[in-house]
Amino acid sequence: MKKKLLSVILAVSMIATLMMGCGDTTEETTSTGEVAEEVTEEVAEEVTEEPAAEGEVQVGIVLPTKDEPRWLQDQAQFETILGDAGFSTQVLFSQGSSATEKTNVEALVAKGIKVLIICAQDGSAAAAAVESAKAAGVTVIAYDRLITGTDAVDYYVTFDSFAVGAAQGQYLVDNAPAGATGVPLYLYAGAATDNNAFIFFEGAWSVLQPKIADGTFVIANSSEATGLSATAALTRDEMGKIIGQITTDWDFNVAKSKAEAHLTAVGADMKGDVLVLAPNDGTARSIADVFGSDPDVASFVVTGQDSEIASVQYVIDGKQSMTVFKDTRTLAADSVAMAVSVLNGESVATDTTYNNGVIDVPAKQTAIVVVTKDNVQSALIDSEYYSADEFTGLN
Repeated sequence: MKKKLLSVILAVSMIATLMMGCGDTTEETTSTGEVAEEVTEEVAEEVTEEPAAEGEVQVGIVLPTKDEPRWLQDQAQFETILGDAGFSTQVLFSQGSSATEKTNVEALVAKGIKVLIICAQDGSAAAAAVESAKAAGVTVIAYDRLITGTDAVDYYVTFDSFAVGAAQGQYLVDNAPAGATGVPLYLYAGAATDNNAFIFFEGAWSVLQPKIADGTFVIANSSEATGLSATAALTRDEMGKIIGQITTDWDFNVAKSKAEAHLTAVGADMKGDVLVLAPNDGTARSIADVFGSDPDVASFVVTGQDSEIASVQYVIDGKQSMTVFKDTRTLAADSVAMAVSVLNGESVATDTTYNNGVIDVPAKQTAIVVVTKDNVQSALIDSEYYSADEFTGLN
């Protein structure tokens, strides 16, 4: 594979990141689309020189589950980009099981992979799986979720998780009832086994905590968070205690049950106009349905992330307030660029590091965009992430 392929993929990644960070315009989107077409054509010409041996898999990918739209979208992105780049690849799903995840990694290693791209089901439990891959000479790229407690992680590709949480928190601050005090705030978080859940929450807390401390917001559903309301910078253990009370496990049904239990447990003073920190789109929809059906909840502002089709429709319909758009095309392209560099024996482009408890893992971050009803068209349709016919009610 020639160096030209790597430079082209990196160029696309940089253009896409700049486009998202600047609030996409139609002109920019058209330009990027044209570049993408050129990349596909050039890659097709480049990759016929070194086909993979029959049965060989060069890049193995392990994703958490088939049951969330986000990961199916990522599968499609990887298969398309890596296929266009001429690499043999296989995507396997862990389906919520760290044991299955380890088996998947072992199966891919047995097929001769040179690079493993893995989004861990459990960041700590995944250490054993990647250590076995590393021992076999495989380069390990942690994808979207950091793998902790091991030195067997070579690189990390991620969105700025702190910025995601901060954006969610800022949206709640900006859209709270004007001039009100004592506004009920319901906190929810992702899985305690996911390092990102801590970083998302840390980002949100950094923005929300001053409003909690001065009495503008009152926490409605976590005694641990209430007890730490005067603490601006939480330790990992302190966050763990809070997340232990408000975790959704990234599960729609868990989120629904907790929201129902929380609203049942509080009085009328903790209803009315409320704010809800929901960690992602799936949980946001479940929580929104519960809050929307309570007659004592006059209005609610609820966050989300991932820009899933169902949640974008909720945003358009006014059922979900916002979603954080994380362009998986760019994240996947960054991962592919890393894989290309590794396979070609070239230096890997990174721009920061993340400490996983053992080492500082070199990382590449991807920009995020806050999506509301006002910019669904520009952020998601004009950028060709989705097509307009997938939604109803667009202006």
